[in-house]
Amino acid sequence: MTIYERIVTRDEKISIVGLGYVGMPIAVAFAKKVGVIGFDVNKEKIELYKNGIDPTKEVGDEIIKNTTVDFTSDETRLREAKFHIVAVPTPVKDDHTPDLTPVESASRTLGRNLTKGSIVVFESTVYPGVTEEICVPILEKESGLKCGIDFKVGYSPERINPGDKVHRLETIVKVVAGQDEETLETVAKVYELVVKAGVYKAESIKVAEAAKVIENAQRDINIAFMNELSIIFNKMSIDTKAVLEAAGTKWNFLNFSPGLVGGHCIGVDPYYLTYKAEQMGYHSQIILSGRKINDDMGKYIAESTVKKMIKANKQINGAKVAIFGITFKENTPDVRNTKVVDVIKELEEYGVEVKVVDPAADKEDLWHEYRINLYEIEDIKEMDAVIFAVPHEEFKALSLEDVIAMFGSSDCINTEVMAEIAATSESVLDLESNNSRVLIDIKGLFNREEAENAGLLYWRL
Repeated sequence: MTIYERIVTRDEKISIVGLGYVGMPIAVAFAKKVGVIGFDVNKEKIELYKNGIDPTKEVGDEIIKNTTVDFTSDETRLREAKFHIVAVPTPVKDDHTPDLTPVESASRTLGRNLTKGSIVVFESTVYPGVTEEICVPILEKESGLKCGIDFKVGYSPERINPGDKVHRLETIVKVVAGQDEETLETVAKVYELVVKAGVYKAESIKVAEAAKVIENAQRDINIAFMNELSIIFNKMSIDTKAVLEAAGTKWNFLNFSPGLVGGHCIGVDPYYLTYKAEQMGYHSQIILSGRKINDDMGKYIAESTVKKMIKANKQINGAKVAIFGITFKENTPDVRNTKVVDVIKELEEYGVEVKVVDPAADKEDLWHEYRINLYEIEDIKEMDAVIFAVPHEEFKALSLEDVIAMFGSSDCINTEVMAEIAATSESVLDLESNNSRVLIDIKGLFNREEAENAGLLYWRL
């Protein structure tokens, strides 16, 4: 029988190396069909999974409790599997060069426990060539086996969107690649067990690696364009959201919006591609320009907040500002490479005291990565400014009255009078001297007109 047939009959198992935001959904999906060993070096995480707790919130506690995934931090258990999927993160270093440490470490661990006849599939986002030129030599060295003879490799880039309950592993077409035709067919069949949307067979591993890295680079560039437009339109006193809604009525206008671009994908992957391009003697122009715009948005938002506070006659040094949301995107606990931290750091440079509220964020990761503590909504009082940075569902339930209650009592404004003023021909700028409550609504959670009518000095990208 082939490896695929032995997997289906449960004579062989699949192992998932790395049980994070990507690896866990993969493990759970495959466990519904075949035998799965879920391996992670983090023993504490493994214990959480064994106790039915999902720290990623990607699949939920109930599903974790009922899954048949065999969770372990014992690397020797990997010897029980013949089909291995490596799903570890690929971050960048402080100088924006690729940090391949996690994928190299995973390759060494797997190599020490690799058996003849195995297939190893990498899902980690990398630049073209990493699988065959970096990972394969490590696997060979650690195992003493020869790639192409004793074991085979493939690549299938992850496309899971953290926090997205619609576009899941099962509903997204899966790109697959193998070092030869036989391996490609096996990898395709295995993934077809769980991916209802089907698979796309790339012509080579490098093509699949390149396809993944440009997916996020493309999004990064499009968002950078929106961010640049936001900067331009703010200088013109034109509402960016209104402009995009008008332009969006054309059938082929791309639906992107300005914002903070962080996380472990869009804010990182473009650097993998530009790094490889530099090695080949080409200096990226468009990709790096887009990255610079997006990397600078935290500073821009903080400076815009300070300017609004000055217009509201606020004392900046010692001012109190609340920030709602610190994860890299909405409805996920993931704080890796979050750009909200850039806003916080910049505000603190001005002597501003910042309090962060985020019911979704992983508190332990937040403290470990950034030394930031979280506050509850009821703790937010007597603020000089409030920033909504991440549109979590919990925040969408807040009303403008809830927001107004977060400001100091000395900031009382007659909302009826303000509404009357707003109804006249006076411009927003005319109202600014009358407003002392600053609301920075980065993603446009609230209605601008209603916020201004309520007496708030409102600003958004």
